[in-house]
This record gives sequence, structure tokens and C-alpha cells, in this order.
Amino acid sequence: MKKVLTIAGSDSSGGAGIQADLKTFSAHGVFGMSVITAVTAQNTQGVFAVQDITPEMIASQLDAIFTDIEVDAVKIGMVSQIDTIKVIAEKLRQYKPKHIVVDPVMVSKSGYDLLSPDAKEALIQELIPLATVITPNLPEAEVITGRNISTLKEMEEAAILIHSLGAKAVLVKGGHLEDDATDVSYDGYEFTYYKGTRIATNNTHGTGCTLSSSITSNLANECPLNEAISKAKEYITLAIQHSFSIGKGVGPVHHFYSMYQKAGIQHV
Repeated sequence: MKKVLTIAGSDSSGGAGIQADLKTFSAHGVFGMSVITAVTAQNTQGVFAVQDITPEMIASQLDAIFTDIEVDAVKIGMVSQIDTIKVIAEKLRQYKPKHIVVDPVMVSKSGYDLLSPDAKEALIQELIPLATVITPNLPEAEVITGRNISTLKEMEEAAILIHSLGAKAVLVKGGHLEDDATDVSYDGYEFTYYKGTRIATNNTHGTGCTLSSSITSNLANECPLNEAISKAKEYITLAIQHSFSIGKGVGPVHHFYSMYQKAGIQHV
């Protein structure tokens, strides 16, 4: 069994962050491990407080895993502070995992800043050059590039710019487009387009975490990058289509829909 590590924040409501990553890993048949970077007080209505884990504790978590277990792929999610970013980058350069997927979590759906403004440059300088693929949505791509992005052409231009920062490949997600939900990837040679149908639901909590964790799992399972992204797109689409109306706000996606279906388990 492949072993996959998520480095991210904890979501107390279970829909995003570490919890969504571990559910996604399990759904893909890989063994999930975690390094927690922050603890959030969070539910379907928003993020209400964040407590960062110390860089020393993050380093200790990383050492504990890498000195004992072979890691086939790493997903990086919420890393809100400069020192957090630097210690993660230092340890990943030391241990050199084969695949690193960077999901540049910056702002929650409720508008809570999950990346401190002064840490943006650290993320760009330290983590993007380590990425097998980085997966920004349009607002995140705008922060990284300093450009407004609202069309497919502008997504392509953003992908080229972000690739130039050192990532091996870039996936710019089109979920915020007005007309469709097409994602665009760029590997330095060509663009690939992943068409998507916009799904009429409010239950999209954890979509970014889930997509990036699915890509990470697929890479660990030795899928080529384009196939890893394509399979992840299919997975997140089903998860959104069969999402849960839990809580009073933005409900979570269904990480185990296909497994529930095969087992004959119904959900409301």
C-alpha cells in the first residue's frame, strides 16, 4: 500500500483540512498520515479561530514520519505563517519525497484569512519550487500572480506565470468562472483542459482540499500527472453531486460516495 502524507490544518467540523485529506486518502486506497500545522475552530458557517502549531512541533512531526515510514507523496494545505512554511520547506528538501502537491490555501469560503499577508512571499519562494503540481483556484492564482483572472485565456497566462516560479506543473481551477468549471493545467510544454459541469449545490466545503488530496493519492498510485488530475476531477465531481446538507451553512462533500454505493449504504 502506498503511504501519503498531508501537511495541513485541522477542521473541527470534519469537512476540510486534515480530516478531508485523510478521508480522501482512504477512499483512494492509500495509507494516510498527517502533520498538523494549525487547529481551527470551524464549522459549515465559517472559521472562528486559528491556533498555529509551533514550527518546532511541525518539524518533530515531519521527522517522526520520514525517519520511520517511506512517504510516496505529500500534500501541503494550510500553512499560515512564515516560520511554518520555512520549516516545512527545509524538511522536504532534506527528505526529498517523490511527489509534492501544493494547495495554496489562503482564504476560507467564509472570508477568513488562512495565510498571513506577510507569508505570501515565503510560500512563493519556498514551497512553489518544490511542487510537482500546485493547485490554486482563481482568487489564489490572482494573489500569486498579482493579476485579475476571469477568463480561460487569463487562466492560461496565470498558469505560465506560476510555472515560471518553479513548480513542475500548475493546475488553475475554474470553479469561480461564471460560465463553466473548466480547470487548466500547464507543465511547461502544453495546456490540458479538464471540463466540468457546474453543480447546483451550496455544499462545497472542502472541495479544494479534497481535489488536491485526490491528485496526491493518484500520483502515489503511479498515475501520470494528467491522469491523476483527470481522475481527481471525476472524484470531486461525484463527491459534490452527492454532498451532505449538514449544518446551517456550506455542507461538506461526500468522500465515500462510490464506496457507499457499492455497499448499498444510503444517505440523505
